[in-house]
Parts: sequence; structure tokens; C-alpha cells
Amino acid sequence: MGIAYPEFHQTHCVRYRYRYSACQRCAEVCPHEAIVLSDQGAQIDPARCQHCALCLSACRSGAWTSKGFEPIELVRRAIEHTQFSIACAPSGLRGDAIVPCLGAVDAGIIAYLGKRRIQLTLLGSAHCHHCPHGAKGTEQISLNLEAAAILRSAAQEEGRDWLEPVLSAAPSVTQSPQPERRQLFRRLVGGLVDAGPDPQTANPPVAAERAIRAAPYVTSERRELLQIVCERTGGQPTRIDWHEALPLMQLTLEGGCTNCEACFRVCPTGALQIVENPGEWALTFQIDRCVGCAVCLEVCQPGVLRAVANFDARPEQPARILHALAKQRCARCDRFFVSPSPTEICPVCRDDEEAFLAIFGR
Repeated sequence: MGIAYPEFHQTHCVRYRYRYSACQRCAEVCPHEAIVLSDQGAQIDPARCQHCALCLSACRSGAWTSKGFEPIELVRRAIEHTQFSIACAPSGLRGDAIVPCLGAVDAGIIAYLGKRRIQLTLLGSAHCHHCPHGAKGTEQISLNLEAAAILRSAAQEEGRDWLEPVLSAAPSVTQSPQPERRQLFRRLVGGLVDAGPDPQTANPPVAAERAIRAAPYVTSERRELLQIVCERTGGQPTRIDWHEALPLMQLTLEGGCTNCEACFRVCPTGALQIVENPGEWALTFQIDRCVGCAVCLEVCQPGVLRAVANFDARPEQPARILHALAKQRCARCDRFFVSPSPTEICPVCRDDEEAFLAIFGR
């Protein structure tokens, strides 16, 4: 398997979709400080990049790809065997497949092969202390194995026995990752840690509105692979804990939603949708499409959108209605609109009235 520079797809990146997003997963995991972030997304510094592909594993929305490392092609090769070995390139070891770094083999691949009872062996982790990818690669291996174990544990509750991956001896791989790695997104997930600063103080609603960029929806092969992993017989639930290395998330909404639709417009995959009919407006969530990027949690100005710490990850669940309101009719322009509380005038007419008063006075 060849190795090439990662390619960045701007419109897939949550930093492009929401200018104030604090997502920096790719930059945090890069061992060589080769990724430069901006409110337009990210870019690679070829002089620093050493082709580890860890950014591919860390990104939730598929903003990073590489022609030299295609995870789904790796899966296609592996399913032709009952035993399959993956070796990291820096170790110089031979395997059925060679990858830039073992940390780039994400939890979905590990769990999928285990579910299919393909014995996966990961070779080269003993080389981590001498590898230029070093601690970052080790940390990502640990996160991916930890996340795969969560999926395997959920299957064991159903009575299914998946094969565990075999990892070449490397004591450092079993160490817990540093807490900074998941600090931001753990804070955004309800029930894991204390809430952070008030989003209304950090980013005023008007600024957040102007910071959202429109872009086409993206799809994720990794997410589709996880749907297969999370399938259960007889419609049984697949209960798992939220984990930073899994592109999975379940959302809930507390009281106080302002119907601004920012979460819907910023979602890169269309997991959040606005559904309307002549009499009703509703915000819905489709778990099958969610990749756990958490940008919707960042953009929610009232801070009422929450991720659930433990949830059912089973695919083909119907869309959940997070918030629904009956439509009202404006007494001035006769248009239908929605509002958290009954009011006679729609927001457009109210803005026009305020602008008129500001210019001409009463």
C-alpha cells in the first residue's frame, strides 16, 4: 500500500461550515504539527507532514482523505481471509496490509472484522517508542481499541462472541490517553463532565448566524460500516457509551430552543432536518446519518442541544422529533411562521418595524 499526502476537502470540514467551531481533532492528533487551522478549515504543510494518516482516523466528517490509504479498500481485502495482519510502515514489518500508522486503523474497521470473526493482528506497536509518529500514534491506537471494545461489549450482551484483535506487545499502548485529547467534546456531551462557559456569552447569536456557511451534505463510509457493526437480530437495541473515537452520537433537546435552525443548517450530513407541513414545524434527528462531529452542540446559542452519554446505536431507527411547534399566521403579512410563544407578528415584520423606528423614530 502506497503512502501519499492527505487531501483536504474544505466543504466537509466543520470549521468551514461554522466559522467559530473549536474542532481541532486533526491538528491535535498530528505528531508533526503539519496541520494549520483557520476559520476556513485546515491545510497541510508538506514540509512537515510525514504521511502518518492519523488525521483521517481523527476526522469525523471525512474532510481528510488519502489516495495512499483508503480504509474501505483495507476492509475489502481483509474480508477475503479468515486471518488478516496489518503492519505499520515505520516498523518495517511485513503484513497482509501495510498502513502509515496503526492509529489510522479506526475502531469501526477493528470491530467490523471482529464481528465477521476474522482474526486481526496489528503488527508494529512495539516500535512506537522509536517511531516519528510517537505518542500521538500510540494514543490513537489506544482510543481506537478502547472504542472497538465498547462495540464488542455491546454485542456480548446479546450473546454474540466477536474476535478480539491481537496487538504486538507494547506496554505504552495500553496506557490511558491524555485528558486534553477529548476535553472540548467531552464537555459538550451531557453527563460526562461539567458544562462549559455559557455559549451566549462566548458567541453572540447574530455572530453565530453569520458564521454558518452552506455546503452540500457529505456521506461517510466509516459511518456506513458502523451501521453494519451495530446491527442486531430481532430489533434488539445496541446500547453503547459515547466515545470520542466513534462517529456515533444521539441527541436530545432541553427546553429553551429558539427555533433559529442553526443546528440544522450547520450539520454536515443532514442528520438534523427541518420537516414542515401546512400546520407544523419540526426539528428531527436521524441517528444513522450522524457522525458525532458535535458542531451542532457548538452552534446552539441557548445551549439546550445535548448529546446523550449512553444510547441505542442500532441502525434504521426512525427519525426522532426533537422539537415541534404549531405554525402561526402573521396578522400583518399573512405569512406562516413559528415562534416559541404565541405572537401576532412574524419575525420579518417585527424586524421591519424595528428598522423603521430606528430610522424615523416614533
